[in-house]
Amino acid sequence: MLNSKQRAYLRSLANKIDAIFQIGKGGASPELIEAIDDALEARELIKCNVLNNCMEDIKYVASAISERTKSDVVQIIGKKIVLYRKSKEKPTIELPK
Repeated sequence: MLNSKQRAYLRSLANKIDAIFQIGKGGASPELIEAIDDALEARELIKCNVLNNCMEDIKYVASAISERTKSDVVQIIGKKIVLYRKSKEKPTIELPK
């Protein structure tokens, strides 16, 4: 669980990155979850774009992805979701206390 200072720090880092996943009408499919899980392990902080043809609510999609990948939702802004999970092998992002 992230505190507000950590969340603000991660939001500032997320401003500089592009969305690497697009979630469409298939929603949070098992293949997408697996790809997001791999990306979180490699990058720790990722951004996903939810397309207009996605039938599910963006908050539901974010919570489903977060739950299945054991990550934290840093931010939902418009149609974008920012996720964070500390890498098990080589952590690169140092969070403030």
